Amino acid sequence: MSAIRRLASFLRPYWHWAVLAPLLMLVEVATDLLQPRLIQRIVDVGIANQDMAVVTNTGIWMIVISVVGAAVGIACTTASVLASQGFGADLRDALFEKVQGLSFGNIDRLETGQLITRLTSDVSQVEQLVSMLLRVMIRAPLLVIGSLIMAIATTPRLAWMFLFLVPMIGAVLVWVVNRAYPMFSDVQERLDRLNIVMQENLAGVRVVKAFVRAVHEIGRFGRANDALKTIAVRAARTVAVSQPAMVTALHLGVVAAIYFGGIQVTVGTLKVGQVIAFVSYLTRTSWALMFVSMLSMMVARAQASAERIREVLDAVPHVVDRPGAVMLDDPSGRVVFDDVTFSYADDCADPVLRDITFVAEPGQTVALLGATGSGKSSLVHLIPRFYDASDGAVTVDGTDVRSLEQLTLRRHIAVALQESVLFSGTIRDNIRYGRPTASDAEVIAAARAAQAHDFIMGFPDGYDTVLGQRGVNLSGGQKQRVAIARALLVRPAVLILDDSTSSVDVETEVRIQEALEALSRGGRLEAYGPPDRSGATGYGDGDGRGPRDTHGNEPHDAGGTGMTTFLIAQRISTVLNADKILVLDEGRIVAEGTHAELMNSSPIYREIYDSQLGDGIVSGAGE
Repeated sequence: MSAIRRLASFLRPYWHWAVLAPLLMLVEVATDLLQPRLIQRIVDVGIANQDMAVVTNTGIWMIVISVVGAAVGIACTTASVLASQGFGADLRDALFEKVQGLSFGNIDRLETGQLITRLTSDVSQVEQLVSMLLRVMIRAPLLVIGSLIMAIATTPRLAWMFLFLVPMIGAVLVWVVNRAYPMFSDVQERLDRLNIVMQENLAGVRVVKAFVRAVHEIGRFGRANDALKTIAVRAARTVAVSQPAMVTALHLGVVAAIYFGGIQVTVGTLKVGQVIAFVSYLTRTSWALMFVSMLSMMVARAQASAERIREVLDAVPHVVDRPGAVMLDDPSGRVVFDDVTFSYADDCADPVLRDITFVAEPGQTVALLGATGSGKSSLVHLIPRFYDASDGAVTVDGTDVRSLEQLTLRRHIAVALQESVLFSGTIRDNIRYGRPTASDAEVIAAARAAQAHDFIMGFPDGYDTVLGQRGVNLSGGQKQRVAIARALLVRPAVLILDDSTSSVDVETEVRIQEALEALSRGGRLEAYGPPDRSGATGYGDGDGRGPRDTHGNEPHDAGGTGMTTFLIAQRISTVLNADKILVLDEGRIVAEGTHAELMNSSPIYREIYDSQLGDGIVSGAGE
């Protein structure tokens, strides 16, 4: 229960509903406990004495009390729902906020499917428990205790039956809970696996269809689904034992009460109404214990879910701001790797980068080449602190990135990845995702620089075109250009393009590279904006001297100081004009220099060049 108690703090803002619900339930239980006594009065006083006034008056009171009990019960349910739904909403918010604060290393361990399960199914389990606790937690104990008291007060000669009935039901309850709890943990883990398979298939549906692997994936999903079904059936079968066992105990108790009560009625020590009232209280006690059984099952399942939720809430991000972390204010974009080694493992085993040392000066374009798995993406991920170096240091403008505030560091770094992630919404909203306050003119300027403006205007709604999930209504190259425009609009000091033009044709890529080179050399993004009324491009005055910046309060103006660009590419034509080319092999820099220098000094680079351009396979870019 420790995990559930840990989550109880999320109920605090709704304490008034959480207090009101049990109080209302107390009234409902009181009205419920009065009914058997009123039935006893009708039988033993009204019917026995043939006094219809007693029967009528008592019957009216029963109706009034029933109506009051129903009204109070509805109010109790409403209060418990308000409390539990508020609790669940706040818990989901906290989980989502926590996930947003986790580093890439945490997300790598907590897979997407697991996180989805914890944010949905696990929260729902705990939420339902809270709702039930606020009703059944009060109702069941009060009904048991109240029924016992009323039964003893009404028919003390039969009260001994509770000594046998209650322990019998309690033994069944303990057995079921102990057996079911580990099964519920397995159910949620199997649900994790099912969600992972589903998420992978939805994300990779095009690959599945392209390779005609639908049958294979259906089988994989079926196996995960069958595993979930198997453990769910086992848990349900275990839980199913409880109700028949308790109902059997209840029926045995009712038969015994009628038998022994009937004997005492015949000898005149009890009245018929007393026996009827006792059976009613006995039934209420048994049903209350069954409610406790159901609640215990929910507690067992919610406890397993609460443990999984707590694992996320208690997760410590691998990347955190150090005490006294400093702000990064208007950086020039000088990036230095000083003997950097990096491993994804906590124990630094099997490093993916070894002894990386180089300098990227402000405004330079640094290209990274190497085979798949050579560490190119891992290297650039260290700059915005998606991961931290295991050894050595990465510095921006002379300050170790681990000493900088993550928020201010990442505000000055923009990233465009090979797999462009777009969100549901308009193209305009996607481009200004990193700067929601950007003007339409700035959005257009970024799109023009990324060579996206023309195809965007080809849509009937232009920049107001609504994108489907993950930008499904755009081609791969179009999505990449929107992602580049989104990165440029941030006006970063450091731009990271991780193979982000792989789906773009060579001619368009050349124009993108020309725009990036101009921005790196101090050109202004506004130069790509729409023409003003005078016919000049951008925001200049049309005097031929180029556009003037009117946004002096931007966090960084790439047009004023240049933009340091890190470029990962598979096509060597993309990197020919880079100021510095780093060739990586098995996590090490094996060659460094310009294209001309590497052609003379690096056999690996020369081999890559000859394989792509030496025979004219790719041409027209960078030559």
